Amino acid sequence: MLANAAVRTQGETMPSTPYTYTSPDDPAREDGGLFGPESVTWRLMSSRIMWVAIVRALYLQALHPRVIRGTLQHAATITQPVDAWARLRRTRKFIETRTFGTAAEAERAGRRVRKIRYRVDEPELLLWVHCGEVASCADVARRSRLPFSASDLDAFVDEQRTSAELIGVDRGAAPASMAELGAYYEQIRPRLYACDEARQALRLTFHPPVPDGNRVLKLGLPPVTALAFSTLPRWARRMYGRPSGPLSDIAATAGLRAARLAFSQERVFLGAMRAIHRAETAGETSRREHGTS
Repeated sequence: MLANAAVRTQGETMPSTPYTYTSPDDPAREDGGLFGPESVTWRLMSSRIMWVAIVRALYLQALHPRVIRGTLQHAATITQPVDAWARLRRTRKFIETRTFGTAAEAERAGRRVRKIRYRVDEPELLLWVHCGEVASCADVARRSRLPFSASDLDAFVDEQRTSAELIGVDRGAAPASMAELGAYYEQIRPRLYACDEARQALRLTFHPPVPDGNRVLKLGLPPVTALAFSTLPRWARRMYGRPSGPLSDIAATAGLRAARLAFSQERVFLGAMRAIHRAETAGETSRREHGTS
């Protein structure tokens, strides 16, 4: 999701994934992709703080019981370090390819996702997953003080209708502005709750499965996941049984701004990315050796 934050570590070769894309800096690129360098999407999704947004989106998406149950049903080994990190890498690479790849690369990635989307293929569920990601990215961008105006965020939501189409959502059904996004959540909230599977997933992310020897991740991930959870809307935290109040919202916003500052330090961020890549590499290598997909 962070095209300008890709880590090129000497002597390390990442296993291949089904989602690959041409660098945005490559002069031989066929086109600007689904969005292009002038889009709000490219500028917003290039921010390192979007790592927090994607974790937040997972917490939000889990509040639809059919989505979280469908996910766990078709990813039963996701609690194991090898599988969890391999799947994280594939998700990350899909988002990057969809966002920064050429039009052909994005379409190819979209076709693959439509085939394997944990059988979460009903329009209502796909729309829910889409809105969870878009709302989280927009909210984290706003609260961390990224340089985007209200009209920029409206444009981002509108642009993301193209992402919705890519996973099989009718473009006309996807919100086209922040106001429409808010109205969508008001409409769907009565159908949401934190089922046992959602609470299990929450506990897992607070103590995530980390490959042996990766001390950086073991120490660094819990604060990031706690921050991501704290940025959820109060109604969502209440469903998880951890509502807190206005002061907690203020603290979460301050935490986002502090995290954005920390992520801007090259040494800190690249160290974290190398740790993540090592975990992802271990996961993909093991899955390939055992013939799993």
